Amino acid sequence: MKKRKNKGLSLKVKAMFIMLLIPVAVTVFTLTAIVWTGLKNPEIIRKSASTLLDMKERNTATEIPEEYIPVYKEAAETYSIPWTLLAAHHRIETRFSTMDPLLSPVGAEGHMQFMPCTFVGWSYPGCRDLGKGEIPVEDKLNPEVIKQYGGYGVDANGDGIADPYDIEDAIYSAANYLSQSGAADGDYEKAIFNYNHSEKYVKDVLWFFDEFETKRIEMETGK
Repeated sequence: MKKRKNKGLSLKVKAMFIMLLIPVAVTVFTLTAIVWTGLKNPEIIRKSASTLLDMKERNTATEIPEEYIPVYKEAAETYSIPWTLLAAHHRIETRFSTMDPLLSPVGAEGHMQFMPCTFVGWSYPGCRDLGKGEIPVEDKLNPEVIKQYGGYGVDANGDGIADPYDIEDAIYSAANYLSQSGAADGDYEKAIFNYNHSEKYVKDVLWFFDEFETKRIEMETGK
């Protein structure tokens, strides 16, 4: 009887051991399949990693700094666009002005990342390609020069200077550009694409725009 009992116990131990091995085997098989797929199709791994980074990026810094909201609202009212659209652009362009420096590798400047030729006007002599141009600082900041060459730069605070590194001027200038690009008529996708010719950029701005609009409605309705 004692031997039969021990034999029965041994069978139970073996069964438990096999059950424990099953999830381990499945995990090993899955990881092996992923690695093998990655070796044969590295683009899949890159896309997966990119998607994870996008998800992480989108779920960080979704709170709008309160000090910017009055400027967004004033600029948005002036140019008949949603203020949350300005907030979305600000978030994407410079992470609410936390990017240091506020200058991109291709030459986009300031809080809302304007190319100099877009800010001053593409008819300015020497404006071509991406729009960095060779524009003297005194012309780049001059509202009269900007008006002459059809730029979007705005002197929002009335100090006689239109400066992409001034937060008010930058946001008003962005509102001006978006408004004239279709946002005032509700064509947000067109306006966003004109701001930056990238489908991914459009999707990212729209994602934050929707997030900020949802929060705005919640704040205003208390729901």
